[in-house]
This record gives sequence, C-alpha cells and structure tokens, in this order.
Amino acid sequence: MLVNAIVAYLHYLSLAIIFGSLCTELFTLKPDLTNKEGWRVLIADSAYGIAGVTVLITGVLRVLYLEKGAAYYTHQPVFWLKISIFILVGLLSLYPTFSFLMWIKNLRNQNSPEVSPEKINLLKTIIRLELVGFSVIPLFASMMARGIRLGL
Repeated sequence: MLVNAIVAYLHYLSLAIIFGSLCTELFTLKPDLTNKEGWRVLIADSAYGIAGVTVLITGVLRVLYLEKGAAYYTHQPVFWLKISIFILVGLLSLYPTFSFLMWIKNLRNQNSPEVSPEKINLLKTIIRLELVGFSVIPLFASMMARGIRLGL
C-alpha cells in the first residue's frame, strides 16, 4: 500500500510540475528575451521533460502493477484516448524543446536568445496546446477510474 501511495504521489506531483513548467515557459516567452529569461525557459523545459518521463514511468507502474491492473484499463476506450493525447502532447513538446536547446550556445556566451516574434508566437501556441492536453488527461483518468466510457 505504501508503494502504491508513493507512486501515485509522484505521478500527481509530476503533473503539477508539468503545469508549473509550461506556465513558466508561456509567461516568460516574449520578444527580446534576456539571457536570464532564456535560462529560465530552458530550465523550466528541463523540469517539464523530467516530470513528463516521471509521469510516464509512474503511469506504467500504476497500470501494470498497482491500482486496478492492466486488464481493467486496456479494455477501456477512454484509456486509449488518454494515452493518445499523452503521446500527441509529447510529440508537440519536441519542437519547443529543440528550439530552446538551440539557445544554449548564446546563453553560455552571456547573450540573449535570438528568436523572431513569429517563432515566439508559434512556441506559445504549442505550449497552450500542451496545457490543454495536460488539462484533459486527468479528466479522462478520473472518468476511466469510474468506468465512464463517453459512449464509446
């Protein structure tokens, strides 16, 4: 029972870190970023990546070994919808992550990242989509745990 509680806690804590990291990125990104703001975005994205991997690992542990068992989850369409959204959000996150990684050389040289206003807008749109995705995943998890099927 203690292991189950700890894994669930890490799962939920990681979701909170994901939201905090994405909000930090969203509210920090702007044209004419300073060096300090560039590092803030890069660090937030690193925390987001670590938390995303932690959500994945703890989620797999919960499905396979804890909670109600894999048979319960894998026969529910809502489970697959939730997993699909997680994968989609993960794929969406690659563009901002690679964009932020391109800033490292400038940041290490104490320069500001060079980012066009158009790219800032694109990055912010992607981050908003990620936030929407991570907002509906817990709803689907809650529905799934209660056997709600969305008419599927």
